[in-house]
Amino acid sequence: MSVLDAGGRRVRAAERARARRVAADERAERRRAASSGFSNPSNPRRSVWLTLACGVFALYCLFPFAYLLVNATKTQADFTSTFGLGPGRSFALWDNIREVFSYQDGIFARWLANTLMYVVVGAGGATLLAVMGGYALAKFRFPGRKAVFAVVLGAISVPGIALAVPQFLLFAKLGLTNTPWAMIVPSLISPFGLYLMWIFSDQAVPGELLEAARVDGASEWRTFRTISLPLLAPGIVTCALFTIVATWNNYFLPLIMLKDADWYPLTIGLNQWKDQASTAGGQAIQNLVITGSLITIIPLVIAFLLLQKYWQSGLAAGAVKE
Repeated sequence: MSVLDAGGRRVRAAERARARRVAADERAERRRAASSGFSNPSNPRRSVWLTLACGVFALYCLFPFAYLLVNATKTQADFTSTFGLGPGRSFALWDNIREVFSYQDGIFARWLANTLMYVVVGAGGATLLAVMGGYALAKFRFPGRKAVFAVVLGAISVPGIALAVPQFLLFAKLGLTNTPWAMIVPSLISPFGLYLMWIFSDQAVPGELLEAARVDGASEWRTFRTISLPLLAPGIVTCALFTIVATWNNYFLPLIMLKDADWYPLTIGLNQWKDQASTAGGQAIQNLVITGSLITIIPLVIAFLLLQKYWQSGLAAGAVKE
């Protein structure tokens, strides 16, 4: 028992010494942070001016959402006769929502379904292709790999609006304009997503794991599915969010590709409602446009809130070299 007691005392003494060293290191870190003007998560250093700047920036970002939320509760008469950020004479949010989904025989629901289809097929396909292509470019060596890298970087530097007219001419020759394929096929190509997954795959998937799986007899597909995909989850979510937002907010491409209102996405449909008041004999329905816009951004807000932790870790991946 005496030997055990002595051993226990030594362990406790070593633990206390380690705790003292950790406390000393933390105090030294606080002093360095205070002298340099920076802070760390365990030692936050408050700054009044930085807090005010962040608050102003947060208000700037939330102002459009607050405007939509307030004005979606107004009738058309209140929208034109009351202050923009003030409440209306009556609370008409639920009436506006019902009217949005019933106006013009419920075409808003068709636009919403079209947008969801373009996002699921187009953005989902773009994410899948980016993941597979980026992984292959990062983990396999083949002739022309550097040329592919140059092409991808060049494609990122070209704005999408510059390719809209050539795409329209090409799809017109193929007879695919005014069809869903005119929206889905261009959405499948995401140079930025491919580059993102290329860099992420190179950093997140150790080559030693792949070699061990190959030595154990696993096929490349099984290695990719069972080992690489779980490691790539943050990057996949980040890539998916970028492609979803880009497809959901796409405006210029459907504007030139689609003429049939039955295939419109929400962006074009709501713009058509907005311009309705400027046409001869048109009815002003700004309350429905505002309410429809509020409904439009809710899925994106939900997606960001649910996938926020994966998105943040995906953006930070590769920032620290080990």
